[in-house]
Amino acid sequence: MTSQENTQALSSDTGNDLPEQLKVRREKRARLLDQGKEAYPVTVDRTHTIGQIRAGYAHLELGEETEDVVGVAGRVVFLRNTGKLCFVAIQDGDGQRLQVMLSQGEVGAQSLADFKATVDLGDHLFAKGRVISSRRGELSVFASQWSLAAKSLRPLPNLYAREDGTTAELSEEARVRQRYVDLIARPAARDAARLRSQVVRSLRDNFHARDFMEIETPMLQTIHGGAAARPFVTHMNAFDMDLYLRIAPELFLKRAVVGGLERVFEINRNFRNEGVDSSHSPEFAMLEAYEAYGDYNTMAVLTQDLVQTAARDAFDGETLVTLADGSEYELGGEWAQLSMYHSLSEAAGVEITPQTSVAELMTLAQSVEISLDPKKVSHGKLVEELWEHFVGHDLWAPTFVRDFPVETSPLTRDHRSIPGVVEKWDLYVRGFELATAYSELVDPVIQRQRFEAQAVLAAAGDDEAMVLDEDFLTAMEYAMPPSGGMGMGLDRLLMALTGLGIRETILFPLVKPAQ
Repeated sequence: MTSQENTQALSSDTGNDLPEQLKVRREKRARLLDQGKEAYPVTVDRTHTIGQIRAGYAHLELGEETEDVVGVAGRVVFLRNTGKLCFVAIQDGDGQRLQVMLSQGEVGAQSLADFKATVDLGDHLFAKGRVISSRRGELSVFASQWSLAAKSLRPLPNLYAREDGTTAELSEEARVRQRYVDLIARPAARDAARLRSQVVRSLRDNFHARDFMEIETPMLQTIHGGAAARPFVTHMNAFDMDLYLRIAPELFLKRAVVGGLERVFEINRNFRNEGVDSSHSPEFAMLEAYEAYGDYNTMAVLTQDLVQTAARDAFDGETLVTLADGSEYELGGEWAQLSMYHSLSEAAGVEITPQTSVAELMTLAQSVEISLDPKKVSHGKLVEELWEHFVGHDLWAPTFVRDFPVETSPLTRDHRSIPGVVEKWDLYVRGFELATAYSELVDPVIQRQRFEAQAVLAAAGDDEAMVLDEDFLTAMEYAMPPSGGMGMGLDRLLMALTGLGIRETILFPLVKPAQ
């Protein structure tokens, strides 16, 4: 950057409305550039990470010095400038910290003065020097030279956290809006991001060990299907046509099974234009898997192993996890199973079967103040709403809820022995739905009838009803083998493993713009 460009950048950034700290930092940046120095160098000669230094020199005794010279870099999170000796704590991406000591005798009077005049909390600092243990036993780099690796133009929040993990300057809302600051300030934020990566890797490894193939299916679709949800609509200029962000990958994954890819899975994004709360996000990560010659029983075995293995991989072999509030939650052992109709009947104190009339169900719903959109009232909708009210929120231990109403599961096979229900389960963990699975409906004639029934609901105003997909039905007519399918929300899996809300398990969740 030329001197003129630097002056223009400084003048545009330092209006009277800028806080004093921001002005001072910009002035320091400008001064560096005027001196021909770099505020943002292309690279620095880092030879070791902080973790490598801590691991390699943990044996040093109090006051012991080595002649080993290292180059280390990190963000300045503590700074004490006192006379002829300065102490700095730098932090790397893993959250590990290391002390850097700068003395006038080692770096020179001018270099130390430049350091004091230039470096602020939040800057990225590079230091080269010998590895020592200080007189207080603090592992340190005794710097012989230093340089800025990146100048921070904004101050860090208070890094001294309260017991709940918040700081005076970093509210829960600020953590979500400025996750980059949250990651700097809170170890818990970095831990959540790292845990998510470990869990996804575990899931993939488990599938690959079972000879599943990972495939990708379209995000932009001409017809929305695979789930009952309201889609996001966009427009493609090249074809002058509306398209939908996918609400589920199911119908394309099934096409792959028809084509002979007998074990497939996908980990990707879904989009649903619906409400936002502590367990719902309009953009979320989803795992779906399909297995030819499986059913909802084999999917239950698979899902239990996926979750338990992910927990063990993430928590050093343990299935007993510690949640954010300090409580413990056990994911091990064999998970419970219960029937939707039987458990609802027990909880409501009245027998409810697939033959119970809509009028009877409406009377019960009204008695417990459940309000439903008249356009969406059906036996199946009422049964599921009543079950959620009486049973769902109290299901704390991992539980497979089995055998759902036909009306709410148009892609699912009728139960092989129980009339009026389908072979579907939902997995409930800590009171919320984590996963769902079917014995897949593979008869194209019955599938067409189910789609046509959904089309009637859509015509009546149900914007979550599925649309008849002729290409999918054509694929089904080439014969899809008996199959089991399962879908699991990855964000919710992280909720189950951590006790965090969904916005804390997504690194950069969608948030409404600030005013």
